[in-house]
Amino acid sequence: HVQLVESGGGSVEAGGSLRLSCVAPEYTFSSKCAGWFRQAPGKEREGVAAKCTGVGVTYYDDSVKDRFTIEDNANYAVDLQMNSLKPEDTGMYYCAIYPRGLEIQTVIARRVGYWGQGTQVTVS
Repeated sequence: HVQLVESGGGSVEAGGSLRLSCVAPEYTFSSKCAGWFRQAPGKEREGVAAKCTGVGVTYYDDSVKDRFTIEDNANYAVDLQMNSLKPEDTGMYYCAIYPRGLEIQTVIARRVGYWGQGTQVTVS
């Protein structure tokens, strides 16, 4: 059973920064996307940012553009640098790796690919 491991969550004041990191197995999918998703209490899980191999495509939700940056890391996954954090960024953040070519909503609805257990981010 493949599971990803997230770290870096915590509690910060509005305007602060956090960096989330994800560790994944070396081999998952030959063509893949790696992304960060979040879920606030009482809300649906949503895509935050993702990037896919081989196509030069990076996705950011409108709510995080110009504040968050997704970057490849040395652990076969992606980090998420979060700056200028807002209280509405509060939630459980999940790392996922999934096959390329799927819509973000499909990945969320069907939990496609490999997911981590999540790391909590609280902004006050």
